Amino acid sequence: VQLQASGGGSVQAGDSLRLSCATSRRTSSNNGLGWFRQAPGKEREFVAAINWRGGSPIYASSVKGRFTISRDSASNTAYLQMNSLEPEDTAVYYCGVARSATGASRPEDYTYWGKGTLVTVSS
Repeated sequence: VQLQASGGGSVQAGDSLRLSCATSRRTSSNNGLGWFRQAPGKEREFVAAINWRGGSPIYASSVKGRFTISRDSASNTAYLQMNSLEPEDTAVYYCGVARSATGASRPEDYTYWGKGTLVTVSS
């Protein structure tokens, strides 16, 4: 099982970043995919998720309207486009493969996790 998140970096408030999560077809083709994040001293929190077909996206209220999740079935890659970044978005971002075909918002609904990618937003 392989998941590899990438695309993090250090940016200014208001900037954009796009995160990518490469997965193996065997791992994810029939499963929902999701993004979570964990800031220092805080628990992992849900950011966004999408179903196995790339539809029915769901978002945390804190990122709705600024972040967009998508997936490319041909390459088995999930993306998180992050616009209008805020210092509060600073965290390590993780992608996960859901246990079911739909996206989910609870960490316990995910069976595989990739190594995170750090996003730092300065004011």
